[in-house]
Amino acid sequence: MDHLTALKVFRTAASSGSFAGAARQMGLSAAAVSKNIAELEAHLKVRLINRTTRQMSLTEAGAAYHERLSRILDDLAEADAALAPMGSSPGGVLRVSAPLTFALTLLSPAVPEFMARHPNLRLELNLQDARVDIIGEGYDLAIRGSDRLEDSSLVARELMTMDHVLCGAPAYFAIAGRPGQPGDLKNHECVQFTLSGHANKWTFARAGRSVSVHIDGRYKVGSSIAVRDALLAGFGLSLVPRIYVEAELASGRLEAVLEDWEADRTPIYAVYPSRHLAAKTRAFVDFLVERLSGR
Repeated sequence: MDHLTALKVFRTAASSGSFAGAARQMGLSAAAVSKNIAELEAHLKVRLINRTTRQMSLTEAGAAYHERLSRILDDLAEADAALAPMGSSPGGVLRVSAPLTFALTLLSPAVPEFMARHPNLRLELNLQDARVDIIGEGYDLAIRGSDRLEDSSLVARELMTMDHVLCGAPAYFAIAGRPGQPGDLKNHECVQFTLSGHANKWTFARAGRSVSVHIDGRYKVGSSIAVRDALLAGFGLSLVPRIYVEAELASGRLEAVLEDWEADRTPIYAVYPSRHLAAKTRAFVDFLVERLSGR
């Protein structure tokens, strides 16, 4: 048994919650993962993982071992990184998940510049608004509009904050009128972005006063682009990140309302596994901070 490999396999399987997830992340077969863990358990003379044909779970001893082992392996990785040449170029495959509209608006135009800086790096950028399982699906990093972490081994770094604006098309307002205060929204056709943390409750603040409005629109959709399309077609109004509709607001195709109220704001985070960053991931996080801070 290669003891260090077995330790890494166990940690990865425990973090991902499956042997298959560990196999994907480490480039091993499921049989090799199972063999390493079995040999580690034989060496320690204690069962670390309870497994069935469908699922696995850590034993009490396995949970305690995983917690302590993770700190040790992180420290070892940091020690290795400290000895790496300062000028080494990030390489390998970097797997990133990002929300579709966010990436198309702010990220994808800058990707060629990032790739030009790091010729030894390959980037797989998955664009989808749904939240991914970073560890289980083998991502190095995800961009999210929330710092809610589903796993204690994940780290979140804030990149920027997106202001929201309540807006709709002139044709809609010509028929439905304009809301004069947040409470008027109950009489309007509200389009909801279902993946938002405030999909069902829009909050507005003014002069130290905060007002939350329950929203239950007829059209709920998990795409910011679809929300924008609905607004441009004159179907209702919505609370959307201002940066997604800047061009439409400037051209007059959409108009903002309740501008004397401050609407919801969404912080954007880079989320990645562990406190240790591989050179490729650190390079991308640094690039995101460079491009997005101050937006």
